[in-house]
Amino acid sequence: MSRAIGTFFYPMATSLKNLSSTANMSVPSAKGMHFAIVVSEWNTQITGALQKAAINSLLKHGAKAKNIVIRSVPGSFELSLGAQFAAQLEAIDAVICLGCVIQGETRHFDFICNAVANGITNVGLMYNKPVIFGVLTTNDLKQARERAGGKHGNKGDEAAITAIQMVALKRNIRK
Repeated sequence: MSRAIGTFFYPMATSLKNLSSTANMSVPSAKGMHFAIVVSEWNTQITGALQKAAINSLLKHGAKAKNIVIRSVPGSFELSLGAQFAAQLEAIDAVICLGCVIQGETRHFDFICNAVANGITNVGLMYNKPVIFGVLTTNDLKQARERAGGKHGNKGDEAAITAIQMVALKRNIRK
């Protein structure tokens, strides 16, 4: 699927094979970095896969298992407050929020997604720490599976890489 912009055609993100590829990215070492992962218990089939991928990516890039704190919250709506609790901890360099909201028949989806996105953003700004939005907002379970280790990669990988990059950016800006 492509979308025309002016006279150019750009492929839609979903037409790409792996949205989580880091082939063209520079990923710094996560050595010495401390992370909190706050994960929603709602849609655990999906959020569990996101969590596993995030942990694996952090470890792959040099984070120590002992420097990764994992906490669960009931649903995606609660990610913001869970992130705030984690961000308050001085030792935590970044918070990774993982969740999955699947479109239903009511506007509940819109309210939840908007509240979670704004809440996560506000926590990062309030605590001056990277608070990463690793929340899938999909039309159906099939799309969620495709983005949680399926043909489109894993949003947990992306969230972990983003957290590493943002911690490194913060540290480099201070120099």
